[in-house]
Amino acid sequence: MTIDVRKIVVGVEEVRHDGGPKLDKPILKGWIAAVLKNPYAGRYVEDIQPTMEALKPLGLECATKLLNALGGDTAAIEAYGKGSLIGSAGELEHGALWHVPGGYAMRELLGEALAIVPSMTKVGPLGAILDVPIHHRNAAYVRSHFDGVTLMVQDSPRPDEILFALAMTTGGRPHPRMGGLTQDQISKRDGQR
Repeated sequence: MTIDVRKIVVGVEEVRHDGGPKLDKPILKGWIAAVLKNPYAGRYVEDIQPTMEALKPLGLECATKLLNALGGDTAAIEAYGKGSLIGSAGELEHGALWHVPGGYAMRELLGEALAIVPSMTKVGPLGAILDVPIHHRNAAYVRSHFDGVTLMVQDSPRPDEILFALAMTTGGRPHPRMGGLTQDQISKRDGQR
């Protein structure tokens, strides 16, 4: 199967504060979106799982480009997430094709990344907004890292396209004050706590 990518877009925010004190070191929040032809647009296909295998190189390419946009240091990445936005001629299940290629690519690239990669999938029109949830890469219950990135690629997804996205950050929210498990308290090494 050929994966026909039309474009890849990368976005990075440098967060210096969020209304509170200025941070000693800015938090980088980045995302990458790959816009490609949906091979199943306009028709129902029972077995779509082989496409997950074909998407693995794209997942690794996107994860690598995003990591590089955030400075290239795997140890600096604290949180991640993924998402997909399917054009109107597709279905939600087509977005689920990104679970393995996108999620496992980030986990493989980062080395130790024990937590499941949170995800969002939806069908939307040209220029739709996608909110990608993120949480800590090693413990999903670290409250300070419950966050997200919002992205949009203005000319996608076309009805016969899919936009696959990854997100990574170098920190949690700028001024966390909600208590709960903190990053320095991670101990169970189970991806949750």
